Amino acid sequence: MLDWKIDVFVDRASVCSQDGQCIIFHRVADYTPPTWPTQERPKQMHLDMVVDNLDAAEAAVVDLGATRHPDQPGTAYRVFLDPAGHPFCLCLE
Repeated sequence: MLDWKIDVFVDRASVCSQDGQCIIFHRVADYTPPTWPTQERPKQMHLDMVVDNLDAAEAAVVDLGATRHPDQPGTAYRVFLDPAGHPFCLCLE
């Protein structure tokens, strides 16, 4: 989604930009995805991605495997779930 370099290892994965910014994800045994918007199983993190065009960005993340969450509480952003169930938002500036 960010067009960054992806490295996958047995216990973690990382995505890094050309200038060295990285997001690192660690594998969790017996992972259960969060239940958003309820807090029955709270989220462990949340990413907001600023985009120029919500419709175009939505098409791109859905093509990558994300799903649009049925609960959309705002109009300047949209909530999605990644393939593992983590919520993230696409936001207009």
